[in-house]
Amino acid sequence: MTDPSTASTVTTAPEEFVTAAEHAEVKGNKPRSLASDAWHDLRRRPLFIVSAALILLVLLMAFWPSLFTSVDPNYAELGRSREGPSAAAWFGYDNQGYDLFSRTIYGSRASIIVGVAATLLTVLIGSTFGLLAGYYGGWLDGLMSRIADVFFGLPFVLGAIVILSSFRASGETSATQIIFLVVLSISILSWPVCMRIMRSAAIAAKQQDYVKAARALGASTSRIILRHMLPNAVAPVLVYATIALGAFIGAEATLSFLGIGLRAPVVSWGVMISDSRDVIRVAPHSLLFPAAFLTATVLAFVMLGDAVREALDPKAR
Repeated sequence: MTDPSTASTVTTAPEEFVTAAEHAEVKGNKPRSLASDAWHDLRRRPLFIVSAALILLVLLMAFWPSLFTSVDPNYAELGRSREGPSAAAWFGYDNQGYDLFSRTIYGSRASIIVGVAATLLTVLIGSTFGLLAGYYGGWLDGLMSRIADVFFGLPFVLGAIVILSSFRASGETSATQIIFLVVLSISILSWPVCMRIMRSAAIAAKQQDYVKAARALGASTSRIILRHMLPNAVAPVLVYATIALGAFIGAEATLSFLGIGLRAPVVSWGVMISDSRDVIRVAPHSLLFPAAFLTATVLAFVMLGDAVREALDPKAR
């Protein structure tokens, strides 16, 4: 029998231990999540910085127009009708004597509200239908796909004319209802795109091991969809929403130009462009400035969407 007093003692060299500094360094270098990795990549892209700066400027104009002008956008001086840009009015006056600079600043509010509201409603409808179709499949997937095909076959302008003309039969002209009808018409005609994107992402997420493990552990359907599938399928929808926001702002201007979208008393870039079409030869500035702001805003959202798509897609790096 071995004497315990003579047993050899196992010693560990000091260099085999991990110090607190080394532990903190290892902890700080752990892999980033998809969102943090995308944000880290976005900050290095000049395209993202430029587009984000333009969008921030437009948002400031929309929510705090008093920072840029103190002129009432609804105050008209007929004596100054069609006057060009000057020190008193940087963008000049339109056909009715409205200050174009003030109306351009305040017009961003209605355009942004329509774009954001239409995007949120479109994403809500399309994502809900896409998640359900992708998760359940079968007859529900077939039904949702056929309904989406019907809406895909409707020309946007023709469908908007039918919807807006039908709901405006009562003759109501309040600004809130006009904006609501435009948002509703854009969302009804645009949700199938978001539905197909979410459906494809949901089908791919449903085949992953974490969803199968959650189902095997007895997780409810709502928990699987909301806690496991939705966070892993939302990236392509986020990219679509960013690009669609700019497209919907342009769609609002198109409908307003055709006389079926926003109209007075609402002030928006589309309404200003529509009002300038009769005097474009004698007062081109009445079209130039709102069209320039509209183009820059739509382009900024499209550039932002491209930057987000490349940041969220590892294959594009």
